[in-house]
Amino acid sequence: MRVKTLTPLFTVEQIDRRVRELAGQINALYTGRQLVLICVLKGAFMFFSDLVKYVTVSVELDFVRLASYGGSSFSSGVTFSKDVEISLAGKDVVLVEDIVDSGHTMDFLLRRMKAYGANSLRVAALVDKVERREVPVQLDFVAFPLLSGFIVGYGLDYAERYRELPAIYTATLEE
Repeated sequence: MRVKTLTPLFTVEQIDRRVRELAGQINALYTGRQLVLICVLKGAFMFFSDLVKYVTVSVELDFVRLASYGGSSFSSGVTFSKDVEISLAGKDVVLVEDIVDSGHTMDFLLRRMKAYGANSLRVAALVDKVERREVPVQLDFVAFPLLSGFIVGYGLDYAERYRELPAIYTATLEE
């Protein structure tokens, strides 16, 4: 399938305003604490980069990348293709994700980071897409809630394309 149309959903200005607001919330919450921001690759790279620019508290940065395999049950088939490289023991951690939909990936990540001894775990999500939620997960910093739809841009892709778009678009696929 190919993308038939792209319709603007969230503008560059709307995204920037929400990223600044989320950074402000993070700054207020983590003043004087050992904070680690972890980017979930590939999709969150633009959101993560912009968020880091506005975070003013002392912070360490790291990255994870996940791979899924087999069947339709994502929760049983998630592995790391790139795991964290710094110690999380006793530190406050914010996972930075592009979109949370089914919840399986985020549930897996939260369980894994907790096993690494993080003092606290929170999630910053660019988009909270509730349409396909199968596993309940707590999202602490959400830029945009979305009931349904297929979106691309600002790091979000379709078949590894459209990540470079500076805004977020609703995509209609050809049949």
